[in-house]
Amino acid sequence: MSRIKMHADEVETSAGLVRRLLGRQFPQWEHEPVELVPSYGTDHDIYRLGERLCVRMPRIGWASGQAEREAAWLPRLAPHLPLALPVQVGMGEPAEGYPFAWAVYEWLPGDNANGTIDDPEQAATDLAGFVAAMRRIETTGAPPRARGARGGELAENDEHVRRAIKGLGDRVDGAAVTRSWEESLAAPPWDRDVWVHGDLLPGNLLVRDGRLSAVIDWGGLNAGDPACDLQPAWNIFAGRSRAVFLSELGVDTAAYLRGRGWTLYQAITGLNYYWETNPGMIRQVSHALTQVLAES
Repeated sequence: MSRIKMHADEVETSAGLVRRLLGRQFPQWEHEPVELVPSYGTDHDIYRLGERLCVRMPRIGWASGQAEREAAWLPRLAPHLPLALPVQVGMGEPAEGYPFAWAVYEWLPGDNANGTIDDPEQAATDLAGFVAAMRRIETTGAPPRARGARGGELAENDEHVRRAIKGLGDRVDGAAVTRSWEESLAAPPWDRDVWVHGDLLPGNLLVRDGRLSAVIDWGGLNAGDPACDLQPAWNIFAGRSRAVFLSELGVDTAAYLRGRGWTLYQAITGLNYYWETNPGMIRQVSHALTQVLAES
């Protein structure tokens, strides 16, 4: 199985590369079966390693520090959170022509949250409880937040959003998108930084037996605007379940508008960037944008 190239400067990975890296650095696992996991993720390739493990391989430079960040922070956060987090069991070094750090994790069973949730209102309550628990954790020493990163000021991404609207042309309702975006830009700012995951999309939420079970892909972890983690309201929930999610988190008008803005930003820039290369991502962000515009 191969992956479509999405980035001009991305690095190719393969099961053979994984096996060679394991042989040099983790020989105890080199004879386990290695198989690429189908995904519409954008910055890592995931390989199943036997029955109990998986290997995460960054495919682009901007993702190359995620393994270190997860190793440092997830063990500290996990005891305070009601859903499972990835457990790293080995950190690999660049080798065999592969330029990035990579990591071995325990395999978390489950399917992504696209159409697999049995009770959306229960899922809304469960996920709101997870987000609320994150917000209660002390943020001292949190990783620095880069300019434009999710959890910061929406205005830092204004140029990216307007460029994406222009690039998409008549594939979107540019006037409606701009109107919604400007409403979010005008919302009052938050008054206290909290932990944010930054990417609570269906592909990063695992479901077992119809119920949310785990949250993965913590590359966007930082302390910032709590509205950033309201993205599930438009990516996963609708109607009553959306109302439950927002109510459980006590979302006011300003946070609602900023959360909607973060959802719009991710959707419109994703549409523009991945239009030709990632149909799974295009389906997801198209859905989110439709939901945002329906409430604008």
